[in-house]
Amino acid sequence: MLSRVGAADGPILIAFDGSPASRQAVSDAARLFGARSALVVTVWEPGLAYTVPEAGTEGLLPTPMVDPSVALNVDEAVHSRADRVASEGAELARSLGLDAKPLAVPDERHVPETILRVAEENGASAVVVGSRGLSGLRARLEGSTTKGLLKHAPCPVIVVHEPRDDR
Repeated sequence: MLSRVGAADGPILIAFDGSPASRQAVSDAARLFGARSALVVTVWEPGLAYTVPEAGTEGLLPTPMVDPSVALNVDEAVHSRADRVASEGAELARSLGLDAKPLAVPDERHVPETILRVAEENGASAVVVGSRGLSGLRARLEGSTTKGLLKHAPCPVIVVHEPRDDR
């Protein structure tokens, strides 16, 4: 049976990709929540071997033939890296006092939707995410996980900014 999202006794979910912003998110989550149960989630993208970058304004290039065994090897490598990143984040969280478990999950469609599905399945009381503070064209091109989480989350979302050098 699934727990209710936003339940006070549910774990906190920390989105972790190994970036300085996500490391700061782990640190701030530990400071805010103390010795709390946490799930450190890294989202990985299956099927990268089949992804072709956009070609200017003409749309997508034709998809090249990819050997299925090569695609499988790429997926295994990306999944393995995500497992390592999630484990690294959970280890950092435990070193700061959280009762953290790592979880690497494949992206089903969009990263925010995947994170929110995991939050719902685990009855998360809050989602903590790091924000790199991208702006302008780069933010529009890369999309915003934070914006998606804030718009659709059924529980509190805590946004932690990347540490700045001048602080």
